[in-house]
Amino acid sequence: MQLRDMLKAGAQLPEISDWLDRASSSQRLEAAFELGRGGQRSLYRLAEAAQPITLEHFVPEEMNAVEPVHHRGRNTLPLPPKHRLFEKRFCRPRDGSARLFGYNQSPSRKLIGPGYFVARSTEKEPAWKSRGAIVVDYFQVPDGEVPTSWPEVVPNTKGLQRFVFKGTRDFMRRVSNHVSIGAAYKGEKALDHYFILVREI
Repeated sequence: MQLRDMLKAGAQLPEISDWLDRASSSQRLEAAFELGRGGQRSLYRLAEAAQPITLEHFVPEEMNAVEPVHHRGRNTLPLPPKHRLFEKRFCRPRDGSARLFGYNQSPSRKLIGPGYFVARSTEKEPAWKSRGAIVVDYFQVPDGEVPTSWPEVVPNTKGLQRFVFKGTRDFMRRVSNHVSIGAAYKGEKALDHYFILVREI
């Protein structure tokens, strides 16, 4: 039974998490990318019961500072199919602070920009905590070193990316050891759009 079928059958998060953890990396990715908007919405709601996601989910502890970790993603935006696929790339800053730097790698990056962000805990944000334990915050961009392979850091107020990333925050929930689910907000308004991420390592 695939992830989409499990959701339709009313499976709960422990069963889904166990299946994803036992699946091969290719099976996990295929199953995650089969989910459309309804499936991702259901998974985000189920993931409210999960253990709070941590920064270490996105960049495991054994990774060095400024060493990138790729998460392959699929979003539910009203775009042509290939433009729904992307990667969120994260790294730990060299200053040791409790946050991550990252950007979006996508087929449209050269047009709309990299969409840089800072990921951090929502622990001290009571209004956000219930949305997810980690916020991917596009109001902020990296203020320190990033991998040399990454594009130039630019604010999300610059160029066409202001129509996509400016004023946006994504709230993340844990699904399994490699999989997370996010919900997009514009300011404080939920957009009812979601994305699923699968960590490559």
